[in-house]
Amino acid sequence: MVTAHQLSKQVHAPEGVLTLLDNINLKIQLSEAVAILGASGSGKSTLLGLLAGLDNPTSGAVTLFDHDLNRLTEDQRAQLRAGKVGFIFQSFHLLPSLTALENVMLPLELTGDPQAKTKALTVLAQVGLSARLHHTPQQLSGGEQQRVAIARAFAGQPQLLFADEPTGNLDQATGLRIIDLLFSLKTEWGTALVLVTHDQALAERCERQYVLTAGKIQ
Repeated sequence: MVTAHQLSKQVHAPEGVLTLLDNINLKIQLSEAVAILGASGSGKSTLLGLLAGLDNPTSGAVTLFDHDLNRLTEDQRAQLRAGKVGFIFQSFHLLPSLTALENVMLPLELTGDPQAKTKALTVLAQVGLSARLHHTPQQLSGGEQQRVAIARAFAGQPQLLFADEPTGNLDQATGLRIIDLLFSLKTEWGTALVLVTHDQALAERCERQYVLTAGKIQ
């Protein structure tokens, strides 16, 4: 499903060239959960962006759904992700002027899905938010906002879901409930899950773990 081969990323800084990732090799299979562990600044989010085709490597290659991302334009990569890849972020990334229902419906509507509302209602019910459909993000708690973000990610029935520190802005108890929900939906939908985290307890819920230290897999 996703393969990284000798993946490296460098950026230019005032002090010279910084290596964010160095010769990364990994593979993610259908329906499995994989954790990418590491401290802040270790390159976790950079790696996630490269695996998803949101950024370009300095060298090496990523194969996503049998496509070499280096050979695709930005628009082609976006088209490849559409309907196949979902995202959950630490900061939720909900549109503040839209209700919970509208936030979940929007990506489906953008792809022309005629069942956008039905799918959004179904998945919002699964995450326990049927009573909060018409509330905007500022009217929701942090845990509720993250549940909306999870519903939005799963509504398109993705084959692959990238989650970047999905519990990072939540208290411990709420974070544990979000983790349980995330893995429950992953099992139900058969979605492959790639979790970027510094939380060892969260990582241990996954079948495999990769530990990044200073841009290298240990």
